[in-house]
Amino acid sequence: MNTNNYIFSFGAHRGKQIIWIHFPHKQNLVKELRSAYPSAKWSNTKKAWYLPDLNVIRNNLNLSAKKVGEKLLNGVCSVNKSAFINMRHQLELKAYSNNTIRVYLAEFTHLLLLLKTYPVNKLSSKRLKDYFLYCVQKEKMSEQKMNGKINAIKFYFEQVLHMPKMFFDIPRPKKRLTLPKMLSKSDVKKVFLVTKNVKHVMALQLCYGMGLRVSEVVNIKISDIDSSRMQVHIANAKGKKDRYVPLPESILQPLRDYYKAYKPKEYLLEGRYGGQYSKGSLQKVFKRALDKAGIHKNIGIHGLRHSYATHLLESGADLRFIQELLGHNSVKTTMKYTHVTNASLLKVKSPLDSL
Repeated sequence: MNTNNYIFSFGAHRGKQIIWIHFPHKQNLVKELRSAYPSAKWSNTKKAWYLPDLNVIRNNLNLSAKKVGEKLLNGVCSVNKSAFINMRHQLELKAYSNNTIRVYLAEFTHLLLLLKTYPVNKLSSKRLKDYFLYCVQKEKMSEQKMNGKINAIKFYFEQVLHMPKMFFDIPRPKKRLTLPKMLSKSDVKKVFLVTKNVKHVMALQLCYGMGLRVSEVVNIKISDIDSSRMQVHIANAKGKKDRYVPLPESILQPLRDYYKAYKPKEYLLEGRYGGQYSKGSLQKVFKRALDKAGIHKNIGIHGLRHSYATHLLESGADLRFIQELLGHNSVKTTMKYTHVTNASLLKVKSPLDSL
Protein backbone atom coordinates (compact mmCIF):
# COMPACT_ATOMS: atom_id res chain seq x y z
CA MET A 1 0.00 0.00 0.00
CA ASN A 2 1.45 3.34 -1.10
CA THR A 3 0.86 5.62 1.91
CA ASN A 4 1.58 8.71 -0.23
CA ASN A 5 -1.89 8.33 -1.74
CA TYR A 6 -3.61 8.69 1.63
CA ILE A 7 -3.92 11.36 4.33
CA PHE A 8 -4.04 10.13 7.93
CA SER A 9 -5.34 11.89 11.03
CA PHE A 10 -6.04 10.81 14.60
CA GLY A 11 -9.41 10.99 16.30
CA ALA A 12 -12.13 9.13 18.16
CA HIS A 13 -15.13 7.19 16.89
CA ARG A 14 -17.75 5.40 18.99
CA GLY A 15 -15.64 5.87 22.10
CA LYS A 16 -12.44 4.39 20.62
CA GLN A 17 -9.22 6.01 19.42
CA ILE A 18 -8.90 5.56 15.65
CA ILE A 19 -6.88 6.64 12.60
CA TRP A 20 -8.92 8.41 9.93
CA ILE A 21 -7.92 7.69 6.32
CA HIS A 22 -8.74 10.33 3.70
CA PHE A 23 -8.18 9.96 -0.05
CA PRO A 24 -9.88 10.72 -3.38
CA HIS A 25 -12.79 8.37 -3.98
CA LYS A 26 -11.16 6.07 -6.51
CA GLN A 27 -11.91 2.38 -6.72
CA ASN A 28 -8.26 1.39 -7.06
CA LEU A 29 -7.37 3.23 -3.82
CA VAL A 30 -10.26 1.59 -1.97
CA LYS A 31 -9.16 -1.80 -3.26
CA GLU A 32 -5.55 -1.14 -2.24
CA LEU A 33 -6.62 -0.13 1.28
CA ARG A 34 -8.92 -3.14 1.73
CA SER A 35 -6.22 -5.45 0.41
CA ALA A 36 -3.68 -4.17 2.96
CA TYR A 37 -6.22 -3.85 5.80
CA PRO A 38 -9.30 -6.08 5.27
CA SER A 39 -10.70 -4.88 8.60
CA ALA A 40 -10.71 -1.17 7.60
CA LYS A 41 -14.18 0.27 8.23
CA TRP A 42 -16.25 3.01 6.62
CA SER A 43 -18.02 5.71 8.65
CA ASN A 44 -21.19 7.03 7.03
CA THR A 45 -21.34 10.00 9.40
CA LYS A 46 -17.74 11.11 8.76
CA LYS A 47 -17.61 9.86 5.16
CA ALA A 48 -14.16 8.37 5.73
CA TRP A 49 -12.38 5.06 6.27
CA TYR A 50 -10.71 4.30 9.60
CA LEU A 51 -8.52 1.82 11.49
CA PRO A 52 -7.93 1.31 15.23
CA ASP A 53 -5.19 3.57 16.61
CA LEU A 54 -2.57 0.95 17.44
CA ASN A 55 1.21 1.42 17.44
CA VAL A 56 1.69 -1.51 15.09
CA ILE A 57 -0.59 0.17 12.52
CA ARG A 58 1.13 3.53 13.04
CA ASN A 59 4.44 1.81 12.37
CA ASN A 60 3.12 0.18 9.18
CA LEU A 61 1.80 3.55 7.95
CA ASN A 62 5.05 5.38 8.88
CA LEU A 63 3.25 7.51 11.47
CA SER A 64 4.73 8.66 14.79
CA ALA A 65 4.27 6.17 17.62
CA LYS A 66 1.77 6.87 20.38
CA LYS A 67 3.26 8.27 23.55
CA VAL A 68 2.46 6.32 26.70
CA GLY A 69 -0.19 8.15 28.70
CA GLU A 70 -1.56 10.45 25.96
CA LYS A 71 -5.13 9.70 27.02
CA LEU A 72 -4.27 10.51 30.65
CA LEU A 73 -2.67 13.81 29.68
CA ASN A 74 -5.89 15.01 28.04
CA GLY A 75 -7.65 15.10 31.42
CA VAL A 76 -4.91 16.99 33.27
CA CYS A 77 -5.39 20.72 33.91
CA SER A 78 -3.13 22.98 31.81
CA VAL A 79 -1.25 24.21 34.91
CA ASN A 80 0.05 20.66 35.52
CA LYS A 81 0.48 19.38 31.95
CA SER A 82 4.18 20.29 31.91
CA ALA A 83 4.67 18.31 35.16
CA PHE A 84 3.10 15.26 33.51
CA ILE A 85 5.25 15.63 30.37
CA ASN A 86 8.43 16.14 32.43
CA MET A 87 7.60 13.04 34.46
CA ARG A 88 7.14 10.95 31.31
CA HIS A 89 10.31 12.34 29.75
CA GLN A 90 12.40 11.45 32.81
CA LEU A 91 10.95 7.93 32.95
CA GLU A 92 11.86 7.45 29.29
CA LEU A 93 15.39 8.81 29.83
CA LYS A 94 15.91 6.29 32.61
CA ALA A 95 14.73 3.55 30.22
CA TYR A 96 11.86 2.34 32.39
CA SER A 97 9.65 -0.28 30.71
CA ASN A 98 6.44 0.89 29.02
CA ASN A 99 4.43 -0.96 31.64
CA THR A 100 6.21 0.83 34.53
CA ILE A 101 5.85 4.18 32.75
CA ARG A 102 2.13 3.52 32.27
CA VAL A 103 1.62 2.62 35.96
CA TYR A 104 3.67 5.56 37.27
CA LEU A 105 1.85 8.05 35.06
CA ALA A 106 -1.55 6.65 36.05
CA GLU A 107 -0.72 7.04 39.76
CA PHE A 108 0.68 10.54 39.20
CA THR A 109 -2.40 11.54 37.18
CA HIS A 110 -4.69 10.52 40.05
CA LEU A 111 -2.98 13.18 42.17
CA LEU A 112 -3.08 15.80 39.39
CA LEU A 113 -6.80 15.29 38.80
CA LEU A 114 -7.54 15.82 42.49
CA LEU A 115 -5.42 18.99 42.51
CA LYS A 116 -7.34 20.42 39.53
CA THR A 117 -5.90 23.96 39.05
CA TYR A 118 -3.46 23.82 41.97
CA PRO A 119 0.20 23.41 40.84
CA VAL A 120 1.66 20.07 41.92
CA ASN A 121 5.10 21.64 42.37
CA LYS A 122 3.77 23.75 45.25
CA LEU A 123 2.69 20.77 47.35
CA SER A 124 4.20 20.58 50.81
CA SER A 125 5.20 17.39 52.60
CA LYS A 126 2.15 17.74 54.85
CA ARG A 127 -0.26 18.05 51.93
CA LEU A 128 1.25 14.98 50.30
CA LYS A 129 0.78 13.02 53.51
CA ASP A 130 -2.84 14.23 53.60
CA TYR A 131 -3.25 12.98 50.02
CA PHE A 132 -1.94 9.50 50.90
CA LEU A 133 -4.20 9.42 53.95
CA TYR A 134 -7.14 10.29 51.68
CA CYS A 135 -6.22 7.39 49.37
CA VAL A 136 -6.21 4.93 52.28
CA GLN A 137 -9.22 6.19 54.24
CA LYS A 138 -11.56 7.49 51.56
CA GLU A 139 -10.65 5.45 48.49
CA LYS A 140 -9.74 2.29 50.47
CA MET A 141 -6.63 1.58 48.41
CA SER A 142 -4.76 -1.63 49.18
CA GLU A 143 -1.24 -1.84 50.59
CA GLN A 144 0.15 -2.90 47.20
CA LYS A 145 -1.64 -0.03 45.44
CA MET A 146 -0.35 2.48 47.99
CA ASN A 147 3.24 1.31 47.67
CA GLY A 148 3.05 1.72 43.89
CA LYS A 149 1.54 5.19 44.30
CA ILE A 150 4.26 6.29 46.73
CA ASN A 151 6.95 5.01 44.34
CA ALA A 152 5.47 6.99 41.44
CA ILE A 153 5.07 10.28 43.28
CA LYS A 154 8.41 9.83 45.01
CA PHE A 155 9.96 9.52 41.54
CA TYR A 156 8.48 12.85 40.47
CA PHE A 157 9.67 14.88 43.44
CA GLU A 158 13.10 13.26 43.70
CA GLN A 159 14.00 12.42 40.10
CA VAL A 160 12.18 15.18 38.20
CA LEU A 161 12.23 18.09 40.66
CA HIS A 162 15.46 16.84 42.33
CA MET A 163 14.15 17.53 45.81
CA PRO A 164 15.91 15.95 48.82
CA LYS A 165 14.82 12.47 49.84
CA MET A 166 13.94 13.64 53.35
CA PHE A 167 11.17 15.68 51.77
CA PHE A 168 9.43 12.42 51.02
CA ASP A 169 9.68 10.81 54.44
CA ILE A 170 6.34 9.05 54.28
CA PRO A 171 5.63 5.85 56.24
CA ARG A 172 5.15 2.83 54.00
CA PRO A 173 2.12 0.63 54.59
CA LYS A 174 3.00 -2.97 55.40
CA LYS A 175 2.59 -5.42 52.54
CA ARG A 176 0.20 -8.29 53.07
CA LEU A 177 1.83 -11.69 52.93
CA THR A 178 -0.49 -13.21 50.33
CA LEU A 179 -0.05 -16.68 48.87
CA PRO A 180 0.14 -17.14 45.08
CA LYS A 181 -3.09 -18.29 43.42
CA MET A 182 -2.73 -21.47 41.42
CA LEU A 183 -4.61 -24.28 39.72
CA SER A 184 -4.37 -28.05 40.15
CA LYS A 185 -2.96 -30.12 37.28
CA SER A 186 -6.43 -31.40 36.43
CA ASP A 187 -7.77 -27.82 36.24
CA VAL A 188 -4.88 -26.74 33.99
CA LYS A 189 -5.69 -29.66 31.67
CA LYS A 190 -9.37 -28.62 31.57
CA VAL A 191 -8.36 -25.07 30.59
CA PHE A 192 -6.36 -26.40 27.64
CA LEU A 193 -9.11 -28.79 26.51
CA VAL A 194 -11.84 -26.12 26.34
CA THR A 195 -9.61 -23.67 24.43
CA LYS A 196 -10.23 -24.53 20.77
CA ASN A 197 -8.38 -21.66 19.04
CA VAL A 198 -4.89 -22.94 18.11
CA LYS A 199 -3.12 -19.66 18.86
CA HIS A 200 -4.88 -19.24 22.18
CA VAL A 201 -4.13 -22.71 23.47
CA MET A 202 -0.51 -22.34 22.34
CA ALA A 203 -0.19 -19.12 24.36
CA LEU A 204 -1.68 -20.72 27.49
CA GLN A 205 0.53 -23.80 27.17
CA LEU A 206 3.62 -21.62 26.86
CA CYS A 207 2.63 -19.69 30.02
CA TYR A 208 2.23 -22.89 32.01
CA GLY A 209 4.80 -25.11 30.27
CA MET A 210 7.68 -22.67 30.81
CA GLY A 211 6.39 -20.67 33.79
CA LEU A 212 6.34 -17.39 31.88
CA ARG A 213 4.82 -14.03 32.68
CA VAL A 214 2.24 -12.95 30.08
CA SER A 215 4.58 -10.10 29.04
CA GLU A 216 7.31 -12.67 28.38
CA VAL A 217 5.04 -14.87 26.28
CA VAL A 218 3.97 -12.08 23.92
CA ASN A 219 7.60 -10.93 23.66
CA ILE A 220 8.90 -14.26 22.30
CA LYS A 221 10.28 -13.90 18.80
CA ILE A 222 10.62 -16.77 16.34
CA SER A 223 14.40 -16.32 16.52
CA ASP A 224 14.28 -16.90 20.30
CA ILE A 225 13.27 -20.55 19.88
CA ASP A 226 16.12 -23.05 19.54
CA SER A 227 14.50 -26.42 18.85
CA SER A 228 17.88 -28.15 18.40
CA ARG A 229 18.80 -27.37 22.02
CA MET A 230 15.15 -27.38 23.18
CA GLN A 231 15.54 -23.93 24.72
CA VAL A 232 13.76 -20.60 24.48
CA HIS A 233 15.55 -17.31 25.01
CA ILE A 234 13.48 -15.01 27.24
CA ALA A 235 14.85 -11.57 26.36
CA ASN A 236 14.54 -8.32 28.29
CA ALA A 237 12.26 -9.77 30.96
CA LYS A 238 11.35 -8.13 34.26
CA GLY A 239 14.33 -6.23 35.63
CA LYS A 240 15.79 -6.14 32.09
CA LYS A 241 17.22 -9.63 32.52
CA ASP A 242 17.63 -12.38 29.93
CA ARG A 243 17.39 -16.08 30.69
CA TYR A 244 16.92 -19.44 28.97
CA VAL A 245 14.08 -21.82 29.78
CA PRO A 246 13.61 -25.43 28.58
CA LEU A 247 11.14 -25.94 25.73
CA PRO A 248 8.72 -28.75 26.73
CA GLU A 249 9.04 -31.74 24.38
CA SER A 250 5.27 -32.15 24.21
CA ILE A 251 4.83 -28.69 22.71
CA LEU A 252 7.39 -28.99 19.90
CA GLN A 253 5.15 -30.61 17.27
CA PRO A 254 2.08 -28.43 18.07
CA LEU A 255 4.42 -25.44 17.84
CA ARG A 256 5.53 -26.47 14.35
CA ASP A 257 1.91 -27.04 13.27
CA TYR A 258 0.98 -23.63 14.64
CA TYR A 259 3.84 -21.98 12.74
CA LYS A 260 2.75 -23.56 9.45
CA ALA A 261 -0.86 -22.49 9.99
CA TYR A 262 -0.30 -18.88 11.12
CA LYS A 263 3.07 -18.05 9.51
CA PRO A 264 4.09 -15.36 12.06
CA LYS A 265 6.70 -12.93 10.73
CA GLU A 266 8.59 -11.71 13.80
CA TYR A 267 6.85 -12.53 17.06
CA LEU A 268 5.67 -16.06 17.76
CA LEU A 269 2.25 -14.72 18.82
CA GLU A 270 1.19 -11.84 16.59
CA GLY A 271 -1.90 -9.67 16.62
CA ARG A 272 -4.40 -9.04 13.89
CA TYR A 273 -2.27 -6.32 12.34
CA GLY A 274 1.11 -7.90 13.13
CA GLY A 275 3.38 -7.01 16.04
CA GLN A 276 3.04 -8.40 19.56
CA TYR A 277 -0.19 -10.07 20.61
CA SER A 278 -2.04 -8.09 23.28
CA LYS A 279 -1.47 -9.03 26.93
CA GLY A 280 -5.02 -7.94 27.71
CA SER A 281 -6.39 -10.25 25.00
CA LEU A 282 -4.59 -13.23 26.55
CA GLN A 283 -6.04 -12.36 29.95
CA LYS A 284 -9.53 -12.47 28.39
CA VAL A 285 -8.73 -15.77 26.67
CA PHE A 286 -7.76 -17.27 30.03
CA LYS A 287 -10.85 -15.93 31.80
CA ARG A 288 -13.14 -17.35 29.08
CA ALA A 289 -11.37 -20.71 29.37
CA LEU A 290 -11.97 -20.77 33.14
CA ASP A 291 -15.68 -20.11 32.58
CA LYS A 292 -15.95 -22.82 29.92
CA ALA A 293 -14.11 -25.29 32.14
CA GLY A 294 -16.41 -24.51 35.07
CA ILE A 295 -13.52 -23.37 37.27
CA HIS A 296 -14.84 -20.74 39.66
CA LYS A 297 -11.65 -19.17 40.95
CA ASN A 298 -10.67 -15.51 41.08
CA ILE A 299 -7.36 -15.97 39.31
CA GLY A 300 -5.59 -14.31 36.37
CA ILE A 301 -3.37 -15.78 33.68
CA HIS A 302 -0.36 -15.21 35.98
CA GLY A 303 -1.79 -18.12 37.96
CA LEU A 304 -0.44 -20.47 35.27
CA ARG A 305 3.09 -19.33 36.17
CA HIS A 306 2.34 -19.91 39.85
CA SER A 307 0.93 -23.35 39.00
CA TYR A 308 4.09 -24.23 37.04
CA ALA A 309 6.32 -23.37 40.01
CA THR A 310 4.12 -25.16 42.54
CA HIS A 311 3.84 -28.32 40.44
CA LEU A 312 7.61 -28.37 39.89
CA LEU A 313 8.16 -28.11 43.63
CA GLU A 314 5.64 -30.89 44.30
CA SER A 315 7.48 -33.13 41.82
CA GLY A 316 10.71 -32.69 43.81
CA ALA A 317 12.52 -29.99 41.80
CA ASP A 318 15.18 -28.03 43.67
CA LEU A 319 14.14 -24.56 44.88
CA ARG A 320 17.26 -22.91 43.42
CA PHE A 321 16.55 -24.52 40.06
CA ILE A 322 13.00 -23.13 40.09
CA GLN A 323 14.39 -19.70 41.01
CA GLU A 324 16.56 -19.71 37.86
CA LEU A 325 13.69 -20.85 35.66
CA LEU A 326 11.37 -18.13 36.95
CA GLY A 327 14.04 -15.42 36.77
CA HIS A 328 13.75 -14.41 40.43
CA ASN A 329 16.54 -12.24 41.88
CA SER A 330 16.29 -13.83 45.28
CA VAL A 331 15.41 -17.33 46.39
CA LYS A 332 13.22 -15.68 49.05
CA THR A 333 10.75 -14.77 46.29
CA THR A 334 10.64 -18.38 45.13
CA MET A 335 10.18 -19.67 48.68
CA LYS A 336 6.57 -18.43 48.73
CA TYR A 337 5.68 -21.56 46.74
CA THR A 338 6.72 -23.74 49.66
CA HIS A 339 3.65 -22.38 51.46
CA VAL A 340 1.19 -23.58 48.82
CA THR A 341 2.63 -26.96 47.85
CA ASN A 342 0.94 -29.83 49.67
CA ALA A 343 3.64 -32.48 49.12
CA SER A 344 4.97 -32.20 52.68
CA LEU A 345 1.74 -31.07 54.31
CA LEU A 346 0.00 -34.30 53.30
CA LYS A 347 2.49 -36.24 55.44
CA VAL A 348 1.63 -34.24 58.58
CA LYS A 349 -0.92 -35.88 60.83
CA SER A 350 -3.10 -33.84 63.14
CA PRO A 351 -2.83 -34.77 66.84
CA LEU A 352 -6.62 -35.21 66.69
CA ASP A 353 -6.06 -38.36 64.62
CA SER A 354 -3.96 -39.96 67.39
CA LEU A 355 -6.49 -39.52 70.20
